[in-house]
Amino acid sequence: MKRKVWSGAASIVLTATVAVTAGCGNNNNNNENGAAAATASAPATTSAASQASASPAGEVKKIVVGTGTQFPQVAFLDDKGKLTGFDVELVKKIDERLPGYEFELQTMDFGNLLLSLETKKIDFVAHEMEKNPEREEKYLFNKEPYAHWRNKIIVAKDNDTIKSLDDLAGKKVLTGATSAEAQILENYNKDHDKKINIIYQNGAANDTVSQISTGRVDATLGADFSLSLIDPQGKLKTVGDDLSEADILFVFRKGEADSQQLADDIDVAIKELKADGTLGNLSKEWLGQDFTADIAK
Repeated sequence: MKRKVWSGAASIVLTATVAVTAGCGNNNNNNENGAAAATASAPATTSAASQASASPAGEVKKIVVGTGTQFPQVAFLDDKGKLTGFDVELVKKIDERLPGYEFELQTMDFGNLLLSLETKKIDFVAHEMEKNPEREEKYLFNKEPYAHWRNKIIVAKDNDTIKSLDDLAGKKVLTGATSAEAQILENYNKDHDKKINIIYQNGAANDTVSQISTGRVDATLGADFSLSLIDPQGKLKTVGDDLSEADILFVFRKGEADSQQLADDIDVAIKELKADGTLGNLSKEWLGQDFTADIAK
């Protein structure tokens, strides 16, 4: 029976922005915030995923998974300081199905996730990362999505003047550096003379809500499921048409045989978790409804 390692920060205030990345081959059991690793045992399994990951020599390969602590219900610290959330618990379920691997979760700022992947500090990223053309040029994604989302404009509840990206021209829009939402804003500015004033931050979700509701910035962009998670008091609202639709996948290093094999094995596990209802139930538990169905459906 393999040993599982979950590492996370000892204490951080529960607040949120989206970001994550992960990498393989790191033998350090402490994350970048200095948190200690915890251990847990997993039951044996005879699933198709377990067969896919089985090593002929019976060896267990350590995999470091990068995630964050400031995305409520996705990857965050609960009131006891435990790292949990939809992506975190999904990684644990996948690990249970793949006895040929031992996953270790390491937490870090969202903006450091992809860089940590590139520098081989982690092996893959688990933090609601959407697949877009810009990222696909640099990184490997697994093929089986574990969620889907639609990006929208988010404004203060009493703001009735903004309904499209054109309405954001000349206004301040808050977003996380390296995020998919930042890419939407940057692409708009490349194609238009009147630019959106992009304000980059790595701050937490309650700060985002405060900045928009007080008028310090005019808007942000976010996934359809995220608003109720970051704004439980209902100070903000989504407006306009969907800006993008995206599959949510894990991110790996490109051009490495081991990364490709890991991604393929994870795909097998995700398919099993979809088929037996585990994935949908995790989404309902943590995100409030099932966001795992295909966009086409």
